[in-house]
Amino acid sequence: MNEFNGLPKLIERVVIPPIKCHGIKSKLVPFISQNIRWDGCGRWIEPFLGSGVVAFNVQPERALLNDSNPHIITLYQRIHDGKITPRMVSEHLAREVGELLAKGEEHYYLIRERFNRASDPLDFLFLNRSCFNGVMRFNRKGQFNTPFCRKPDRFRQALVTKIVNQVAQIGRVMHGKQWEFRIGDWRDCLQDVCQGDFVYLDPPYIGRHTDYFDSWNEQDAIDLANIAQALPSGYALSKWKENKYRVNDHVDAYWSDAVQRTIKHFYHVGSTEDLRNEMEEVLVIREGYAAHDFIPGVKSLQMAMPIGE
Repeated sequence: MNEFNGLPKLIERVVIPPIKCHGIKSKLVPFISQNIRWDGCGRWIEPFLGSGVVAFNVQPERALLNDSNPHIITLYQRIHDGKITPRMVSEHLAREVGELLAKGEEHYYLIRERFNRASDPLDFLFLNRSCFNGVMRFNRKGQFNTPFCRKPDRFRQALVTKIVNQVAQIGRVMHGKQWEFRIGDWRDCLQDVCQGDFVYLDPPYIGRHTDYFDSWNEQDAIDLANIAQALPSGYALSKWKENKYRVNDHVDAYWSDAVQRTIKHFYHVGSTEDLRNEMEEVLVIREGYAAHDFIPGVKSLQMAMPIGE
């Protein structure tokens, strides 16, 4: 991999991670990477890692990557450490997909029950790519409870190969880099931020039911704004700004001192139709850390987000 020289950075081919979740930033990565200014000397810090797509494309030499969902962190930590290899993923998925094609949704629920007992990260990967509408959801006991997608024919060898290639690619991205993975609360992660670091914030979105492991409410969002703006480093925050139903007043109310860069795109992943519409997203960037040259046309760029990507 090329040496990391900081941001802004032109990304022409996006690295797609093997994990999918609602709000994944695959289509927004070029927009994010071209609008942040950071010298790359500190750590890239993400308190809300999610799919990991931003980190896998920024590709910093040093990173602190945190999420409250232990299954995401465990999977990526083991890929980073070489304890999960592309071959292991290939063999596991080929076996389970064969059973899925033979038995249908019965096998999906067997794997879901097994995962909720043993938390095997390979079972987690299988469930994540075969569940309903790409919606990763857990109940209050921390158990995966998303139903089956009811399309077993979709999960054939071509998709297995695609997922294996994605695992191999992120393994190459992480190889030799000083990336620390943590399972924990975002507040604890932000206590370790130092001058020279850069913090990318992608919290759950207020007003959109996107909970994939634990709760998030208005007070959490306000706390994040107050804590982030007191950090000794640069930061950027991804938020939804507006859709055809309503405007997110939180952005102007609590982040008014920051630079705002916006982009429109379309979500196809969501449990209900009102979560699958055109959305204007905003990247809120600390003053002094926004790239000077705004990319022409980005403000109104239309982007699609296919489920199977």
